[in-house]
Amino acid sequence: MKTAPRSRSSARAARGEVKVITGNYAVAYAAKLSRVQVVSAYPITPQTSIVEKLSEMCGSGELAAEFIKVESEHSAMSCLVGASLTGARAFTATSSHGLAYMHEVLHWAAGQRLPIVLVNVNRALGPGWNIWTDQTDSLSQRDTGWAQLYCESNQEALDTVIQAFRIAESVLVPVMVVLDAFSLSHTSEGVEIPPQDAVDRFLPPYRPAVRVDTANPRFFGGLVMPEHYMEHRWLLEENSRRILDVAAEADRDYGRAFGRSYGLVERYRAAGAELLLMATGTVASTAKEVIDAWRRRGRRVGLVRPRLFRPFPIEEMRSACRLARRLAVIDRNNSFGSGGIFATETRAALYGLPSGSRPEVLSYVAGLGGRDITPDVIDRILSAAWAGRAEPRGTWVDLKK
Repeated sequence: MKTAPRSRSSARAARGEVKVITGNYAVAYAAKLSRVQVVSAYPITPQTSIVEKLSEMCGSGELAAEFIKVESEHSAMSCLVGASLTGARAFTATSSHGLAYMHEVLHWAAGQRLPIVLVNVNRALGPGWNIWTDQTDSLSQRDTGWAQLYCESNQEALDTVIQAFRIAESVLVPVMVVLDAFSLSHTSEGVEIPPQDAVDRFLPPYRPAVRVDTANPRFFGGLVMPEHYMEHRWLLEENSRRILDVAAEADRDYGRAFGRSYGLVERYRAAGAELLLMATGTVASTAKEVIDAWRRRGRRVGLVRPRLFRPFPIEEMRSACRLARRLAVIDRNNSFGSGGIFATETRAALYGLPSGSRPEVLSYVAGLGGRDITPDVIDRILSAAWAGRAEPRGTWVDLKK
């Protein structure tokens, strides 16, 4: 499996210890390296081993943090809202219906401008009951005001959590880091664990200008009248737009410090491609193998992988796609009656380009509920896209009729 691109290591890049660990453990190590101060958690498959590992770290004294065991995911996020208001660096993880149960409080966290980091291990929503991967859970939260970053490898998951705290605390917007259930969360691969002192230089302590402080009383969470509410929303929107520049800068700085960077949109063999494929998460790794095979047959195909979904990187997507004839989007999600969500967002992003310099966007829905998106499935998607075959609201691929 190909992993996300890494910038070449420089002599100045800090090198760490390599451990063979799951994606969930990579996330736990990233939270520890970020020196989180409060972890509030409720277990749910397939994220449970993240908070189990953090609990062990807190119990052994390896991590100096307050670990709060709660009775639900709604309470877990509510605890973090309180902790973050006091100026603590706060973290949790969840999946699927757990994330859905947090929905109300996700709005409060964003509206109160709290830089909480949440890791969501993508898992399908019921019914029917399913514990395997698709992106419905995280994408159904796309309008809550949280930034969203999608990871392709265990190494990227670790690196992205550390970057997420830097992004969140720079613009005071919470960040959700997303990884695939089981194919990352429970699969082990080599992951470099950066040195703590180097992470400390990249991510200094969080010291908010405004926080709950008995020595300096303030009023939080009050009623906002119509003459002020819209301005509150605008400030969140304004700072959400800043995430594009802040995330790109954090990624560049991380690359200089640790020898790994990913960009907001990865391009793989995209230069001069007549047909581009868009994929996220681990599907992109499989897609690269298929693209290599097509290139060997003389077909000019390439890949774009959006790592940042909220805010959507409009200019980066335009730059990556503008010379292609067609763009085939593999969506491991679906907005019922509308089609794949990444395809819909991409169409909107490219709409303003002149008709001769934007690709036709074709939508393919695949892999829901953990169904494998195999090289054969991707090959069939590329063949259909090459011929321009796709339904307006998305073609469902590999249905067992």
